[in-house]
Parts: sequence; C-alpha cells; structure tokens
Amino acid sequence: MAVQVRGEVVSVRRAGQYFVLTVTAPGVAEATRPGHFAAFAIGDLDSSSLILRRAFSIYGVQSRGIYGGTIDVVVADSGPGTHWLIQRRRGDSLDIVAPLGRPFALPREPVACVLVGGGYGSAPLFMLAEQLRSRGCRVDMLLGASTEEKLFGVLEGKRIASTLTITTEDGSLGDAGRVTDLLPSVMDKAHAEVVYACGPMGMLAAIAGVAAERGAYSQCAVEEAMACGIGVCMTCVLPVIGDDGVTRMVRSCVEGPVFRGERVRWDDVGTVPADAFGAPTGQGS
Repeated sequence: MAVQVRGEVVSVRRAGQYFVLTVTAPGVAEATRPGHFAAFAIGDLDSSSLILRRAFSIYGVQSRGIYGGTIDVVVADSGPGTHWLIQRRRGDSLDIVAPLGRPFALPREPVACVLVGGGYGSAPLFMLAEQLRSRGCRVDMLLGASTEEKLFGVLEGKRIASTLTITTEDGSLGDAGRVTDLLPSVMDKAHAEVVYACGPMGMLAAIAGVAAERGAYSQCAVEEAMACGIGVCMTCVLPVIGDDGVTRMVRSCVEGPVFRGERVRWDDVGTVPADAFGAPTGQGS
C-alpha cells in the first residue's frame, strides 16, 4: 500500500520540545492506519543531501480539506537530519514514502484498553484511541517522560481518554517515576484486557512484562533505528518468536513496527540469539 510521493509542507508548528510537521501526501492519508510510519528523504540536490531517510510514526491524517490529503508527524530536533526537516517552510517540497510498516491490530469486540506512550513516542496513540473509541472500547491513557517538557499530547490525552495518568521521572508533572510504576494500578482500575504501547525499547520490555503478568494482550510499536524503511538494509532487525515457536530475526520496518509484546525477545534485542533460525553455528566450513 505504500507510495512514494512529492509532498508540500503545510506547516511546522512547535509542540513543547517537539515539532509537528504537516505535509500534503496524495493517496497516503486514506491508506494510513494507527501505527503506520512515513519515511522522509533528507536534504536536496541544492544542499548536502543525506543518504538515509528518516522514519516517523504518523501522528494524524486529514483526507479532505483545502490541501487534500495531509499527514502529521512529530519531530524531535535531535540531529542534522531532523534539524533540516524542521527548518522547512510552507510550500517546500519533500519526498515521502508512506504508509509503511504493520499497524496496530484493533480488537473485534469492545474491550478495555490502556494506551501507554513515552515522550513523543505517544504520537501514534491518539489516532489509535479515536478508532478504539469508535468501536466501543474504553480507552485509558498513560503518558510518561523524563521531564514535563518531554511529554507529548497531554491536552489531547485529557480530551480523548476516559482517564489520563501522567508520570515524569523528575516529578515536574504528574506522579514522580516511570509509566511502568503506575501501569498495574491503571490496568486494574480499568479491568484492561489490551495494552498498546509506543516508546523506548526498555519501557516497552517492562510494559510487555506487566501485561503478561496480568494476562493481558499487549502490542508494542518498537523504536528500532530504520535506515531504508522498506526492508532492504536489514539494520532494524530484532528477535521475535513466531507462531510456530521459532525465533527469527525480523525487520521492524516491514514485519513491524508493531509486535505482540510477549513475542519480542527484549533481552536479546541487538543480538542474534544462538537458537534463532539461521543463526551462525560457529563451525567452520
């Protein structure tokens, strides 16, 4: 379903420590589901173009309006590529490939869901919350970050969720601590059967563990570094247990970024487990 298009910047607006980039993307908005991402080419022929694209979760879409189809992504100014991107101005052209990846799976029946986001990793959860509510699901949200300035979507979370719980590691807003400190109580109060999460890998590992302890189904959108976004470069592989019980090194940009929490071998991320399918045997030829 992914297409490569030339989009035009509609706006770049600040949101706390982050920036929300809105661009036209013909044919993309209609095909986008919560959890999909977009890959942007960085630089142009008149400047120092960077080889690798930058991937961002799609925060929101608008399929109609005066600009036609548009998508929103949240960008942190964290390096040369993202800095170039937030310097774009209205009308500037961008090369976009989207929608990419495997999105969140939605429940067939109304169930209580807890959505957990870390920092600007919470971006794809708001579109997800809208779709869950349209299916009759209860939605509770838990947002966390190291400081108040690094939270994203607090006001939107208050609007869309039945309850919003906020944690910051320094205690500058909400409860002091991490989202995993309060996740058990949030799940228990909501009688949650499903947990959706997006954020740093360590946070996702802990969330998957909490969900499993309570017999809940979890889906985690991983934040592995993606270079090509289409499954060619193999830089974003991680070990995941398949339906047959066999661990395989899969590409988070194609088979993910959303995985069942209990299927990811979190402790082995960044390695090739010895028992993974196709792993080197260590024997000479």
